Amino acid sequence: MADTGQWCLIESDPGVFTQLITDMGVEGVQVEEVWDFDTLAQVEPIYGLIFLFKYEAGASDRGAAMAVDTEAANEAAMDSIFFAQQVINNACATQAILSILMNRPDVELGEELTQFREFAQSLPSDMKGLAISNSDKIRQVHNSFARSETFSNEQPVTANDNEDLFHFVSYVPIHGALYELDGLQPRPVYLGPCTEKDWLEKVRPIIEARMASYSSSEIRFNLMAVCKDRSLVLAEQLAATDRRLTRAQKKLSRLVQTLHGERDLLSMFLSDEREKLARYRTENARRKHNYIPLIYTLLQQLAAKGKLADTLPEARQKAAERKARQRQAKQPTSKP
Repeated sequence: MADTGQWCLIESDPGVFTQLITDMGVEGVQVEEVWDFDTLAQVEPIYGLIFLFKYEAGASDRGAAMAVDTEAANEAAMDSIFFAQQVINNACATQAILSILMNRPDVELGEELTQFREFAQSLPSDMKGLAISNSDKIRQVHNSFARSETFSNEQPVTANDNEDLFHFVSYVPIHGALYELDGLQPRPVYLGPCTEKDWLEKVRPIIEARMASYSSSEIRFNLMAVCKDRSLVLAEQLAATDRRLTRAQKKLSRLVQTLHGERDLLSMFLSDEREKLARYRTENARRKHNYIPLIYTLLQQLAAKGKLADTLPEARQKAAERKARQRQAKQPTSKP
């Protein structure tokens, strides 16, 4: 590989990768470690997966061996993929991250990476890798996560012959197809068609098969999801819930007002009904009462006081008027 400035080893850690992405000017993206494929739904939307495995002879070819016949792939789509070959040691972590970021139109790259993508997009894959290695911004951000040494910080820490080597590859849905982007391969590895909804289901057996290809004693694998900033996702979900709550409160308020109106109307009907029943009871009580002794006594009192003769003409007059009104009410109304 070319020597275009020394690149350090960086820790495979979601916090490190998240900060690395942020320091490159990308906003709204974070990295989450994946312990179980069944929990991936908790961190959606996911832009891509980064898989770390122990590098052995032929280890990188194991992924390519699972490729679908490239003739089935859309060659025009393949050419539009941002794919960079790794041309320098220790750069695979950053290249795996860039392989996802550069191929997702729904990620805001920021000014510097946007300009870099526009500059490098038309270059062949080996020249893309060289452009990444020669980018002062990308290299400086990468090397800012160098592991500290006790007595010297003058040079970034790199792998030596006594250390196991590990390699990062990316899995990304691009143009309706699933790809493995491995800088040690000559081109993207086409893994078949997919959609944004099912690509995680399709990549799962591929990654599991790669892990199974190692001996049972090898457990040093790491899988990380490059996803939308969880704080943004949760803030959006909270805002959506608040909007639903506001709508529900308005609906409830209207319902409460409607129910209050119905209650007032029913209360009025109930009051009228109770008054009517009370009137019925009073009238029925009067119908059952014998008023003749009372009337006889009143007449005697009036006669004794000499007032009965004075009230008779007036009583007769009123009786005559009442009969006249009754006769008039019984007569049919003539039509014009």
